[in-house]
Amino acid sequence: MAILSIVFFFAAIILAFVRKNNIGVLAMALGVIAVRVFGLSDNDLIAGVSVSLFTTLVGITLLFSIVTNTGALDLLARKIVALAGKRIWLLPILIPITGFVLVAVGPGGVPVLAIIPPLAVSIARQTGYNPLMMALIGISGMLSGRFSPLTPEGAIIINAVNESGFEHFANPAIMLITAITSIIVCVILFIMFKGYKVKAPEGVAMQVAEKFNGKQLAALGGILLMLILIIFVGVNIGMAALSVAAILLLFRVADDNVCIKAMPWNTIIMVLCVGALLNIVDLMGGISLMTDALASVMNSLSATPLMGLSAGLLSLVSSALSVVYPTMMPMCADLAAQVGGVNPVALMSAVAAGGALAGTSPMSTGGALIMGALGSELKDEFTKEYQNKVFVQLLIVSFVNVVVLMICGLVFYNPLANLLCPV
Repeated sequence: MAILSIVFFFAAIILAFVRKNNIGVLAMALGVIAVRVFGLSDNDLIAGVSVSLFTTLVGITLLFSIVTNTGALDLLARKIVALAGKRIWLLPILIPITGFVLVAVGPGGVPVLAIIPPLAVSIARQTGYNPLMMALIGISGMLSGRFSPLTPEGAIIINAVNESGFEHFANPAIMLITAITSIIVCVILFIMFKGYKVKAPEGVAMQVAEKFNGKQLAALGGILLMLILIIFVGVNIGMAALSVAAILLLFRVADDNVCIKAMPWNTIIMVLCVGALLNIVDLMGGISLMTDALASVMNSLSATPLMGLSAGLLSLVSSALSVVYPTMMPMCADLAAQVGGVNPVALMSAVAAGGALAGTSPMSTGGALIMGALGSELKDEFTKEYQNKVFVQLLIVSFVNVVVLMICGLVFYNPLANLLCPV
């Protein structure tokens, strides 16, 4: 039964990949069949839909839909980048920092993926840097910010840690470990694309004269209010975000119909419905079986890089947010206990980085958005030949990223995890 439950799960992934459907909808449909095959009830399937995660996802995405609607995030990003002025060597540093900040304050990776690639490509065209390099560096900079406690990805980690019984608050440690990995990846990308050869063009001006209007300031103030409610009042993340969103909408900072329609419902459905099917897999012993199978080929030295590789490979054909993290994060504590000599936080960090870094593949959201940004910004220059070249380059970068992750996992993930979250 455990093996059959895993078959149901991977059938959903394969069908979604081949047919280009929302994996969450297919997962729920297969879940309806699975509960009848396994003699369970529909209530067992429904129980897998996390109300807490739903509240967090809806609250955060609604709030940042409002902020994005006002243009505040885009203007903030452009002002941060403008700090470089004519010192264009600062831009490959400011772009990833901008990505990190925008992700970490709450929206998570998915909404900011729509901002960073177009911004990076636009800046690259003005300064002479390779547009693909700048977009990749921007997305790599977002990596560690995705695991802030305020983001949907961070919520998944907190949920997985709580369910596994692991006592430590893992998010800060995962953020630091993945931040070091992100810096290494950015440096490698800068060298690969020969960014060090670029000189500042004559007459370059990187100034943003536009000022924040009242609605934009109110929206940014809303983010600050959300943080105050969470940190100092102890309000649940989702509830805080929903409350602030309600206040902003009440005062007409943005149009509620437009903002609600702009929310990533596709992603929300994916995450919640895949969680429902995963609950059935867990009830039938499928998660334990996968954990045992991984443990059988791992030792304390190979566990971390192999988890990173597994997450990276799974991310090539599925969403990190809706499949990789909910599936693999809960395994980490049990796997660490079975293998021995490895810290669960090291494994969580490997899964976190693997799911994100392989996302630059052209088949994944990150890579697809990079190609979209290049097409929109470069227009006639983005010929069929150039498009095919970028496709291959993105595949190569995804492979290089996973190799770099495996080396990092082998060298410093476990020692650093033991230092930050000793077990």
